[in-house]
Amino acid sequence: MDVSVTMWVTTIGVLIALIVADFFIGGRKPHEVSIKEAGIWTAVWVVLALIFGGFLWWHSGAQPAGEFFAGYITEKSLSVDNLFVFILIMGKFAVPRIYQQRVLMFGVIIALVLRAVFIAGGAALVSQFSWVFFIFGAFLIWTAWKLIKEARAEEEEEEFEENRLLKSITQRFPSTDKYHGTKLFIRENGRRLITPMLIVMLAIGTTDVLFALDSIPAIFGLTQDPYVVFTANAFALMGLRQLYFLIGGLLKKLVHLSYGLSVILGFIGVKLVLHAAHEAGANVPEIGIPFSLGFIVVVLAVTTFTSLRASKKAAAAEREPEPEKLDA
Repeated sequence: MDVSVTMWVTTIGVLIALIVADFFIGGRKPHEVSIKEAGIWTAVWVVLALIFGGFLWWHSGAQPAGEFFAGYITEKSLSVDNLFVFILIMGKFAVPRIYQQRVLMFGVIIALVLRAVFIAGGAALVSQFSWVFFIFGAFLIWTAWKLIKEARAEEEEEEFEENRLLKSITQRFPSTDKYHGTKLFIRENGRRLITPMLIVMLAIGTTDVLFALDSIPAIFGLTQDPYVVFTANAFALMGLRQLYFLIGGLLKKLVHLSYGLSVILGFIGVKLVLHAAHEAGANVPEIGIPFSLGFIVVVLAVTTFTSLRASKKAAAAEREPEPEKLDA
């Protein structure tokens, strides 16, 4: 897809305008986000993604539009898995509910900037070295297997651990353990201190980079167009704040989500390996975007259905009274 500098600048400008509008309309005043508000804004971001996909179809044809939708759905499904960790982070730092939306908004912006750097690096590698697809593919297949092993293992409830960047910041810069509204810095006894609000924003943004290690190779398995990769990531991330409040309580019911994501990542990994072999001159089939898009949608639909069914059965089993024991 031939994307001019003007189109890049316009796209980034529009995305920034949408983020600013989101902040001033829904996120400027700290408040608890209701299910209704989260649902409306989630629908708005999905509609905007559909409109953008329609624009790509009109501007460049069905191929880039199909790649965008496949990438968007994949990134969105992977971002749902991110929400589990975001909940752990919110609990770890005891973020008051009225400030959680502000934390997520700026955390997502940090994540988007960092992902842009990852995408630029990935695009440079892909354009110069086709053998990189073998590495990406093998990494995704390994990640898929790792997800299955983790899903099958009966482990205790996870806890969030600070990464090295956060540990370095908290060790080198004086901080306070109390929230002071939405302030990132305060002055106390003549000392400038950072607040937990800044630390938790950095935690959300930098932790997302770890997920990008999976998601960026995954979307490059669907398209090698940097413009499509960036916009799919942008639209998937920008609606993440509202999705957090909309389905936060439902996440525990998606008990088979890890299995579904592992199947998707494994599928894209195989697709990447086949593409790399094809580029190397091997006579192997390649998997097209229409099939990829359909496969991803079907896997997510089946995963959601089986998860909700399993959760319903588990809830019903818990409600059933235990049979009374008869005295001998």
